[in-house]
Amino acid sequence: MSDDEADPELLALLRQSLGLSTSHPPPATTAVLSSAEHISDHSIDVALSSQDTVTAAHTIRQLMREKAYSPKTWATHELHPKTKDEGTVNFIFTMDLLNFCFWSEREAEQRFAVEYRGRKWTGYWSLVAALQRALDEGIPITTPDYWWDEDRCTLQVLQHVFRSATDEAIPLFDKRVVCLREAGQILHENFSSTPLALIEQSNHSATTLINLLADSFPCFQDESHFHDRPVRFLKRAQIFVADLWACFEGQGWGEFHDIDAVTMFADYRIPQILHTLHVLRYAPPLESHIRQLKPIAHDHPWEIQLRGCSIWAVELLRREMRRQEPGLDVNAVLIDFFLYDTMKEMEAKGEEGKDGGKGDQAVIPHHRTRSIWY
Repeated sequence: MSDDEADPELLALLRQSLGLSTSHPPPATTAVLSSAEHISDHSIDVALSSQDTVTAAHTIRQLMREKAYSPKTWATHELHPKTKDEGTVNFIFTMDLLNFCFWSEREAEQRFAVEYRGRKWTGYWSLVAALQRALDEGIPITTPDYWWDEDRCTLQVLQHVFRSATDEAIPLFDKRVVCLREAGQILHENFSSTPLALIEQSNHSATTLINLLADSFPCFQDESHFHDRPVRFLKRAQIFVADLWACFEGQGWGEFHDIDAVTMFADYRIPQILHTLHVLRYAPPLESHIRQLKPIAHDHPWEIQLRGCSIWAVELLRREMRRQEPGLDVNAVLIDFFLYDTMKEMEAKGEEGKDGGKGDQAVIPHHRTRSIWY
């Protein structure tokens, strides 16, 4: 060390004597991405194709550009809220609190559907339609204090809110009621009965808000175990942050300085389209099981691999898209939204099916797991 160089040990002692920190705390993490990498590294039933990831990244990048796909696309969906106020924050929180398990074993015309604005809505959109319909009818379904007031928010009222246009009721209705009651009570006791308090406590950090949701609300604790360690997915906690970011276009209540830390949301639609793009490959027993529409139990190794490998695949797609186009402003949230919308378009065109006469080349059905997590 030359005479002109400061002695690092002396500097550390000086900082300590002055009460200054000599180290910086590590940045907060949700552990979702590291969990996904761990799952991918140890997966034997789901594999990622590096070559097809490169091809898919190019395709997705081109299609997103052609469609001018951006966070603003979120608000263009007919049923999503258009205002940017506290009511919209409450709507998004309610929506993502209940955003799980809409698939049906029945034929398309017989599955749970919500009639609203002159048409029938299914899947995720059936939930959004039910909430909008209830608000139109004067039912304060997105007000947290209402959820745990069982004198006003009775079981009969909730059955009316989620009434179906078919003979099939909304899946897991009883569990949705539990989520509403529990979340309303927790918000009342700890967060002034408003999701805004959660956002304010997060100080514009997506990671902090996600962890706060997972730590405070049992129904957001989307976790499991794989290969001798705990793993986290936190699908609905992450999508709450993502929906805020997209709805408010990264401003105000939707401003998060670390939005790029949010991963893809591990559900049953993104694995489906990643398989269609050949980014994901399934072992023959798993692929046969899915094509035969057989259920997969929650926490089964197959389910964990499907979810974890999908998260890691989207992360690799994001990196490859940025490698192909340096400076490209894209994150896992936007890729997830785009892939989900694309898969739903394919479904609407009838391109999803068991074999469709095309054998293994057909769009594989989504896997079937009954769960409140997605």
